[in-house]
Amino acid sequence: MNIDVQKVAMLARIRLTDEEAAELGPQLEQIVGYIDQLSGIGTDNIAPTAHPHDIAMPLRADIVSNGNRREILQQPAPATEAGLYIVPKVIE
Repeated sequence: MNIDVQKVAMLARIRLTDEEAAELGPQLEQIVGYIDQLSGIGTDNIAPTAHPHDIAMPLRADIVSNGNRREILQQPAPATEAGLYIVPKVIE
């Protein structure tokens, strides 16, 4: 397997020196080799799981803990109207 590191870097919009590319080449080949190894594992009769352990996700109570504080938060603003911040026009 021969991965063109400079081409991959160009596609990813990453600038690499020749020294960096030479160092990353073998690492990328190891990663792709490991993925090939994983692809060879038979998983036809294995049901997909969301979690490696058979546990139920704990649920929390659906309680509002941070209510509407708009008036308090808008007090330091120089100008507000109908719950909105008034700012100078910046686009003509």
